[in-house]
Amino acid sequence: MLTLKLIQSNPDFVIERLKVKNFDATQIINQVNELNTQRKLTQTRVDNLKAEMNNLSKEIGKLFKEGKTSEANAAKEKTAELKEEIKNLDQTFAEIDDKLNNLVVMLPNIPHQLVPEGRTAEDNLEIRRGGSIPALPENKMPHWDLIKKYDIIDFELGIKLTGAGFPVYKGKGAKLQRALINFFLDEGEKAGYREVQPPIMVNEDSGFGTGQLPDKEGQMYHATADNLYLVPTAEVPVTNIYRDEILEEAELPIKNMAYTPCFRREAGSWGAHVRGLNRLHQFDKVEIVQIAHPDNSYEILDQMVAHVENLISKLGLPYRIIRLCGGDMSFTSAMTYDFEVFSAAQERWLEVSSVSNFETFQANRLKCRYKGKDSKKTELVHTLNGSALALPRIVAAILENYQTKDGISIPEVLVPFCGFNKID
Repeated sequence: MLTLKLIQSNPDFVIERLKVKNFDATQIINQVNELNTQRKLTQTRVDNLKAEMNNLSKEIGKLFKEGKTSEANAAKEKTAELKEEIKNLDQTFAEIDDKLNNLVVMLPNIPHQLVPEGRTAEDNLEIRRGGSIPALPENKMPHWDLIKKYDIIDFELGIKLTGAGFPVYKGKGAKLQRALINFFLDEGEKAGYREVQPPIMVNEDSGFGTGQLPDKEGQMYHATADNLYLVPTAEVPVTNIYRDEILEEAELPIKNMAYTPCFRREAGSWGAHVRGLNRLHQFDKVEIVQIAHPDNSYEILDQMVAHVENLISKLGLPYRIIRLCGGDMSFTSAMTYDFEVFSAAQERWLEVSSVSNFETFQANRLKCRYKGKDSKKTELVHTLNGSALALPRIVAAILENYQTKDGISIPEVLVPFCGFNKID
């Protein structure tokens, strides 16, 4: 959530930068500034009335002592009138405040100056590539055929148990999932991340804190009886650990990671781009989260990008790193890098990770601040997160890129975690 201070002090800057996200903020910002003026006037009126009431209260006792009963009673009546007026103004203030907050949360985060302009993925900026595309056998198969051939993932059984987009992993398919999760967690620990195991259901406050609510409620599974949401990503519970917290500057950066299943009610569509593991309603993911000092959050973003790049490199998958344009970025992000791996059987790029800096946008919603060692003043932290990594498309790419005429080889780095080196 953008701060009122920023909106008021430089509205033209906010409007101009949000155009990069193809968002016209003019009307909302004009309404915000108008409501904020009304709120200030209301507060000033309340403060003046309270001061008047306090003076009258002091005067009443004096008048009674002096035997001026009628004047004292008149002052008491005036005090009662002031109390009622203050009560009404407090109600007005609360209503203005609600309208103001409801407008501010409609404004997306301001994109960083390096974010390219554009409307769609076609306008994203490729930063670099790594790895090499393998030469596959002539009879190469996409992963949705491979999983049937080797009986390692069952979509039909998932439909029977739950519905489309909820696959069942079996045998070596289940072990491969577990191996990837453990590999990602072990690598995260080496990089200094602390593992946490959060709940996979969160309340409304948590959804609001990281920006999923009210923006993405239609994409989240909602347990209506308890008003809880299944997590779309571990980012939500892990970042919310620091909601309503004042941290010490010396604690920063704080580095956490978590494995969770993730749940997304994404609208279904047809075609190879969403077939098989390419899009699921439930999937596994390891998430890395940092709470950072504003002065070095972009250096930390680069470190997180390097961490994800290292994971994909160790898996031996060809990849590219993309800096998202304004129109393709999320509501909450100030800068995002996407990672895509190349599927040699599908002959297309598959997104497997997003790494983002939200600057103070989430922190303002979370009310997460830090305090310097010699300072009484608190400042908003910066929050960052990234997929390290999401499993489905990584699994798809491994199955397709490592297929041979004799079976599917396992990336060398995963063999100690799997206990086998081939699916056959």
